[in-house]
Amino acid sequence: MSLSSLFFVLCFLPIVTMVYFTTTAIEYKNKIILFFSLLFYSFGGVGYLALLMIMTAIGWISGVKIEAATDKKVKKKWLVSSIVSFVLVLGIFKYTNFFAGTVMSIAGLDWKPLTFALPIGISFYTFKLISYVADVYTGKCSAEEHYSVLLLYTSIFPQALQGPIERYKDIQTEIYNREVRAYDISEGIYRFAVGLAKKTILADHIGELANTLSPVTESISGSTTLAVWVGSLCYAMQLYLDFSAYTDMAIGVGRILGFHFPENFNYPYAATSIKDFWRRWHITLSSFFKDYVYIPLGGNRVGLFRTSFNLLVVWMLTGLWHGASWNFVLWGLFYLPFIVIENWWKKMEFPVLPRLFRHIIAVFIINFGWLLFRYSDINQLREVISIYLGIKSNGFSVSTVNINIQNNIFLIVVCLLSCTPVFSLIGKKIYAKGEKSRGVAGLYQGVRTLICLILLLLSLAAMAGNSFTPFLYNQF
Repeated sequence: MSLSSLFFVLCFLPIVTMVYFTTTAIEYKNKIILFFSLLFYSFGGVGYLALLMIMTAIGWISGVKIEAATDKKVKKKWLVSSIVSFVLVLGIFKYTNFFAGTVMSIAGLDWKPLTFALPIGISFYTFKLISYVADVYTGKCSAEEHYSVLLLYTSIFPQALQGPIERYKDIQTEIYNREVRAYDISEGIYRFAVGLAKKTILADHIGELANTLSPVTESISGSTTLAVWVGSLCYAMQLYLDFSAYTDMAIGVGRILGFHFPENFNYPYAATSIKDFWRRWHITLSSFFKDYVYIPLGGNRVGLFRTSFNLLVVWMLTGLWHGASWNFVLWGLFYLPFIVIENWWKKMEFPVLPRLFRHIIAVFIINFGWLLFRYSDINQLREVISIYLGIKSNGFSVSTVNINIQNNIFLIVVCLLSCTPVFSLIGKKIYAKGEKSRGVAGLYQGVRTLICLILLLLSLAAMAGNSFTPFLYNQF
């Protein structure tokens, strides 16, 4: 089940909310959310639900043992054993074919990939459990006494498929003590509607344009340089709008239920450097690698060479986390030299370049990186890069591209604006005026309600007319 499916929007979510608000007791509310979260996850396979419950049990037992132990060696033993267990399970399901295939290829042997599906959300809940046991070990949060509560944390259905990767210490208080206000419900519905529209109206359709101009097939060899450029920009917009849409919907559902999930995006394409981009893109993942990998390795408190090595580990893991393919490894490592250069530039106190110039450079680097991210077939990747850089003489023919742009100009403009803070800034200015005037405030709320209804109706129409289009990041 997807958050953008008709069944979820018209059936699952309304039933959850109706049952949820039949009680005011927090313990019953938690049981209701847990029941529906397990039901939601079971749509992906009962066997994988059992895996989620077993991994949560490992995390729960480890947390209790770590907190109870007085010997630091015993604490560390439980920490290491639990993390190894989590990584091992993730590795078996996600990376067996990749590593075995690589070894067999080097050895010149044939390898028939094993056929088992990747459990939905395993990358996300594995990192949630790692952060939990690590925080218990460092004393940042107390161990959870009740298994069912920790299971609620790992399985809560708005975050089940694509996060955000929330820390237990940040949600623990709200699990035991939260208040659902009318304002939260209103904000949650609006945020959900915005996310649903971003997915069904914008991301899915700009994605179709990206596939038309720059297909992920052998036919890419016939594309022109201009088509690949425009197609890659469309894909960049699709990826952001698709993934941030899920975050919007998850945060919206969370607000309806009384939870305040962390933001995962902050208009990343407005970045003026690669470091700035990763502070804005998939924020909870970047934060996870910083706090649980980069800093424990020494961070930037060591010499330049060791810092560069720490960054190498982080970016390799970042690439591997997104997918078991060499193109993802290349994509992760692609950012390393730019981060190192930015650190060196700052350390040498060179003059800061103009903001617009830095922004253009960052966007070009990021967009090129999405080519590595998108094309898993190395031959296709080599082909599309040669076309993108103008090495292959396909030229800059504009006829087909012009037709596609003219037919989709309104969609492209709206998608571009949606990737910037423009709409958000306009809303904040109107809201600021509304706080000073009761009439403006009423008008503001009325307009928001109307926008919400329009977005929901348009989204439902788009969902009814489209074939099933899952979120892009489901595969990671």
